Amino acid sequence: MSNDLDRQDTSTLRRRILVLLICCTSLLVVSMDNTIVNVALPVIRTDLGASITSLQWTVDAYTLVLACFLMLAGATGDRVGRRRTFQVGLALFGLGSLLCSLAPSIGWLIAARAVQGLGGTMLNPVAMSIVTNVFTDPRERARAIGIWGSVVGISLGLGPVLGGVLTEAVGWRAIFWVNVPVVLVAIAATARYVPESRAPRARRPDPVGQVLVVVLLASVVTAVIEGPRAGWGSPLILGLGGLALVALVALLVWERRRREPLIELRFFESVPFSSATVVAVCAFAAFGSFLFLSTLYLQDVRGLSALHAGLALLPAAVTATICAPLSGRLVASRGPRTPLVVAGIATTAVAVVIALSSAATPLWVLLVAYGVYGIGFGLVNPPITNTAVSGMPRAQAGVAAAVASTSRQIGQSLGVAVSGTVVAGAVSVAVGLSAAWWVVAGATLLIAVIGVLATTARARATAGRVADLFVEDAAPARL
Repeated sequence: MSNDLDRQDTSTLRRRILVLLICCTSLLVVSMDNTIVNVALPVIRTDLGASITSLQWTVDAYTLVLACFLMLAGATGDRVGRRRTFQVGLALFGLGSLLCSLAPSIGWLIAARAVQGLGGTMLNPVAMSIVTNVFTDPRERARAIGIWGSVVGISLGLGPVLGGVLTEAVGWRAIFWVNVPVVLVAIAATARYVPESRAPRARRPDPVGQVLVVVLLASVVTAVIEGPRAGWGSPLILGLGGLALVALVALLVWERRRREPLIELRFFESVPFSSATVVAVCAFAAFGSFLFLSTLYLQDVRGLSALHAGLALLPAAVTATICAPLSGRLVASRGPRTPLVVAGIATTAVAVVIALSSAATPLWVLLVAYGVYGIGFGLVNPPITNTAVSGMPRAQAGVAAAVASTSRQIGQSLGVAVSGTVVAGAVSVAVGLSAAWWVVAGATLLIAVIGVLATTARARATAGRVADLFVEDAAPARL
């Protein structure tokens, strides 16, 4: 009897590990797609005759769709079934990858990247729900989530190197081919090993709020990217600005009236939550700029190949992978202030050093700078989620974490949009790169400032007051 139980336990554990492996694979391909594409951008520009603006859209078509639909996809998985949603996401991501590899022009590539992004929205939040549903033991769940989180660091290291190797050896289209067999295997494995699950009580859909979010984010990003080409005072840009303002006001009014809004505005009355949102936007705007600007600098200014450019970014990946779990332990023992302040100062110092660099700057200086940047990026990620859910009741922690994840994607989209716009509007690529890095320095310095202001006793008290609003659904009834 005991042998049968042991075999059953071993089989159950093996199945859970397989589920974790499948979910981590989805996170790997979605996360890696950001870094792998950046390395190939100069080659794509030459092959398809693309402009800097088109390269911005090649990156932002993916991250913008992620930002717009991340929360909707998570809620959809809770409602219609997480395994089903996960498989649809894998299929869309694979289809988008195939279309990217076949794109005859930059316009088709951008459209295919949007399809990829739509599939990506159904993978990460749904996969995290699957992991937490399968690993019910708190210790096993903590270890599983730790492994899950380390995959982001792996993708940061693997993406540039793999992108460089494939671009040099086969061509830029190969960076998309590699996703297709991975996705096909993941779909089959999901059908066999991943159990179906739904939330006991799924949140009600908010289609009006979703449309307003899409209009707001798309208008802002489009205006920033297209501003230099169309002219900042042109009817197009002014119209986009007005549309964004109307969408923002309408979103604030509408969400306050909803009983189960897409974005719970009362969260923002918590200083820790609001600060986590701003830090996420700043940190990932800097990260998106780091990848975009470094790739252009290494290949266009220094003349490195795609492979060598990918290898040059490896120090950032190594240090980020090492520092992320250390930051988690530091947050647990001393709170978020130390990692946030150190991350802000470290990344600001790197931005200043690179802003002052030129084609003659020794390569070892850049490698050290990239390594220090990885330290800062590794330190900043865990405090974002921790600070966002700080003091929140357990029933609202998932929604708060989803807003933080969405803020990361918004930041990355804005980072590429702003930094690319600065480069496109400069007299030369080198001058534009330097100016863009000064903008990055301003964003990262804000992280350190918030790290001090948002971790005071008075700031933490606001999180408690917000949590009280959600106790036993005691908030005033809304439509």
